[in-house]
Amino acid sequence: MSGDVTREAADPARRGATRLGFWAAVVVAGSAATALALGVTTPARSGPFCSGSCITYPYTDAAAFVPRDYFWMYPAALMSLSFVVMLAGVHSRAPAEKRVFSQVGLSFAVISATAIVCDYCIQLAVMQPSIVKGEARDGVLFSMYNPHGVFIALEDVGYLLLGATFFFTALAVATGDRLQRAVRILCLVSSALAIGSLVVLAALYGTDLGYRYEVTAIAIDWITLILVAGLLGLLFRREARER
Repeated sequence: MSGDVTREAADPARRGATRLGFWAAVVVAGSAATALALGVTTPARSGPFCSGSCITYPYTDAAAFVPRDYFWMYPAALMSLSFVVMLAGVHSRAPAEKRVFSQVGLSFAVISATAIVCDYCIQLAVMQPSIVKGEARDGVLFSMYNPHGVFIALEDVGYLLLGATFFFTALAVATGDRLQRAVRILCLVSSALAIGSLVVLAALYGTDLGYRYEVTAIAIDWITLILVAGLLGLLFRREARER
């Protein structure tokens, strides 16, 4: 009798987690695609990838590019937060023997989202108005136009941990069918690329790394999020229909 009561209580909770996971996956895919489109169309203004009309230290000339250069941060922050919610859905449906991996992945996702969202909030709420008001000289280390500033460092940490999250997510997903295997393989490959590229780029450029890893990690992580969120959305939707 007690087992039946437990199952009855667990089923609505699992259905709710499945629905939440599905809609979180929709938001992750949509916000990641939007951030990628805005990011690709936002030219580099300084550093190694700037090809013309570059601004230099102390980057006070950036006022001409505000707020356009900051638009991509809004969907990117939403993407990071909704990714945490999506992984909570993954954790809720993970087999018992794999929940330690989903728990670790969720923990890394929380740390990653914290670093990224705090980084973007500083840019939007502190640096953006400071640049417009001509007060950015004192905050040059926090400027996103500084190739070796705090902004780049926090993004490096956030997107590196996101790559680690993919690894543990792959271990948490069952391999029972083609869709699940696709999620697992995609996450493993993306994790290896996101983490391995830092090692390669750091070895090649050393203290001149600049934002090379940031751009590489963003490209890998955002494209992966679009694809993985789409696949997980299908998994959540299929499970909801079966129930």
